[in-house]
Amino acid sequence: MRLAIDSGKLLYALGVLFAAAALLYFVRDVVFDLSITVKAALLLLGFVALFVAGVALERDVLDVVAFALSGVTYVVFVGYVVVRYSPGETGTFLLLAASAGLFVGLGYALRAGIPTPSRQTAAVALGGLLVVSGVLVGADALSGGVTYDVQTNGSVTVPAPEAGESQDRYPYIEAEIGAVTASNPSPFLRALDLPSLSGCLVGPTDHPQDSVYVDTDIQWDEDTIGASTTKSYTVTAELPIDPNRTASKTYAIEQGIGCSTERSEPTIAIQVGENDTLD
Repeated sequence: MRLAIDSGKLLYALGVLFAAAALLYFVRDVVFDLSITVKAALLLLGFVALFVAGVALERDVLDVVAFALSGVTYVVFVGYVVVRYSPGETGTFLLLAASAGLFVGLGYALRAGIPTPSRQTAAVALGGLLVVSGVLVGADALSGGVTYDVQTNGSVTVPAPEAGESQDRYPYIEAEIGAVTASNPSPFLRALDLPSLSGCLVGPTDHPQDSVYVDTDIQWDEDTIGASTTKSYTVTAELPIDPNRTASKTYAIEQGIGCSTERSEPTIAIQVGENDTLD
């Protein structure tokens, strides 16, 4: 049996699929340095614009395509809001329930035969939505993005190991060496991405250039920063413990020097935004 495939509808379906993929890529925060708030608003405006286009179109199945794109855009909008704003179980339920009511209402209105806007009216509405989108993007760009400031202490002192502590137990001790401050001056919620930190021990020529594990106390699921908010995160380093040492040991801390640097005293070299290397 030979299947009759409408090539035009097939191409329309592929277009909808690629549009959905583009929207999902858009919300990954890897393109267009926009705030989370503005991205969500653009998705919502896109849903409205595509729905208006679907109501106004009367050619072939382009209205169905517009409605499909509108629905896909709204689904991505809801998913983005839930993931990035974390409204909780109650908030998510209310958002989904409201969305269900919205689409049932829109479907009823379409079947009831809402008046079809003229091309001029639709063009004016779409133009207005485009202007609003432009204003939001402009305000986002002018408000500035998140800035990060890494401040390290001048030195850190590691206490002598406790009596009976052996190197087989755990030959490192965690010490606080500074802080990272993130500032969001804009009125929009933004993505939080602390700079990567790495470190190593340097010193005299005969001093071993060991790598140092450097980390911040940020929570694993903390990836946003609120509007007009400043947050500070403690920076810690795991420093080696010599089980034979009977006195405390002090390390100097320097930022922005390489692991091949020589110093007259044991020093922790901190690199910001670089991979830890011993070059």
